[in-house]
Amino acid sequence: MTRVVDGDTVVVEQVGTVRLIGVDTPETVDPRGPVEYFGREASDFTRQLATGRRVRLEFDQDRIDRYGRTLAYVYLQPEDLLLNAEIIRQGYGFAYIQFPFRMMAQFRALEREAREAGRGLWAVR
Repeated sequence: MTRVVDGDTVVVEQVGTVRLIGVDTPETVDPRGPVEYFGREASDFTRQLATGRRVRLEFDQDRIDRYGRTLAYVYLQPEDLLLNAEIIRQGYGFAYIQFPFRMMAQFRALEREAREAGRGLWAVR
């Protein structure tokens, strides 16, 4: 992984920009608006977890989004940790359910658990 754009978008060498399937994090680089609550923390979490790591990509129904980004599940190597799920599990993002994807039920359950446990953006401040 060469760099993190924001909490749910990364750049992978030889692939380009990759939007993580099924996860949405608060915005940090949207030119139409300000940095959203917990956006910097979400981007930092993804950056610390993924930068410089080898990855394995898996695809779902759609491989490209309307912005030309590759849509993928990103597995961090060597432990094969699913980055998309870990962001939600730790409370740095939401399950993004606007479009169907095969892990939707799992990601919704992870979001529910993070909310109930008060992790990340669900913490009482």
